[in-house]
Amino acid sequence: MTTTLTPPTTAGAPSGHEDGEGSLQVHQDAAMAIEEGALVIAVYGKGGIGKSTTSSNLSAAFSKLGKRVLQIGCDPKHDSTFTLTKRMVPTVIDILETVDFHTEELRPEDFVFEGYNGVMCVESGGPPAGTGCGGYVTGQTVKLLKEHHLLEDTDVVIFDVLGDVVCGGFAAPLQHAHYCLIVTANDFDSIFAMNRIMQAINAKAKNYKVRLGGVIANRSEETDQIDKFNQRTGLRTMAHFKTVDAIRKSRLKKCTIFEMEASPEVEAVQQEYLSLAQKMLSDVEPLEAESLKDRDIFDLLGFD
Repeated sequence: MTTTLTPPTTAGAPSGHEDGEGSLQVHQDAAMAIEEGALVIAVYGKGGIGKSTTSSNLSAAFSKLGKRVLQIGCDPKHDSTFTLTKRMVPTVIDILETVDFHTEELRPEDFVFEGYNGVMCVESGGPPAGTGCGGYVTGQTVKLLKEHHLLEDTDVVIFDVLGDVVCGGFAAPLQHAHYCLIVTANDFDSIFAMNRIMQAINAKAKNYKVRLGGVIANRSEETDQIDKFNQRTGLRTMAHFKTVDAIRKSRLKKCTIFEMEASPEVEAVQQEYLSLAQKMLSDVEPLEAESLKDRDIFDLLGFD
């Protein structure tokens, strides 16, 4: 099976503002668009910032609100969903290899696994290091889900995306998403990565429906640096999770924050996730935020 990369199409884009101008992009087959009606969210952020923990807890929160949720892990590490499923599930690539990539031989239960509170979980996996295209793998995962009609009865789809890589491949989930949430800490490196992700989102927004949903402040007692960046760029903070030991322990125990022993601290985190889920289910106003040039970020945050 080969990966075909094609130059970006510019239909519908303003003149001089192409999607990923000057680069090769992985483009979605129009027939592979996720059904209207499902809320599709892509979660990005600097590597190691806590995207998988955040995504899984957010999926659990949506399920607590009565929604049918599908979480798609888009990282070759395939550890996005293990707090939901309590194990490292086989990836789509692993399963495809067992049938020599004959997708017609697969059944839904081969690659979709039920996790906490009914959340359905898929790990797309990825090609071996230095080969192939992660975006192509994500596209094939969505194609499989559609072929088996697994997206038709889903209310919320969450893509948990690898690190802060913003190449055409790992920007592929943005072609499916309505909103992108960026997980960041209150530090320069995390915010610098967030700015690069904003650039990728704004590029995709010229030709796709994806829009910035906002920022999730994570592992941060304060948000002064995030607030400063938001004020300058037009972003907004949708949720704030401080450094709470129960969150760290939940990952070690292979469970979501909703399965941890009750305490005021745990209940506060649970409520913040439920509040975030409810906000995303409401009519979220898309942001028209503008990223900064690298030098401007240094001037804004780097020399205090």
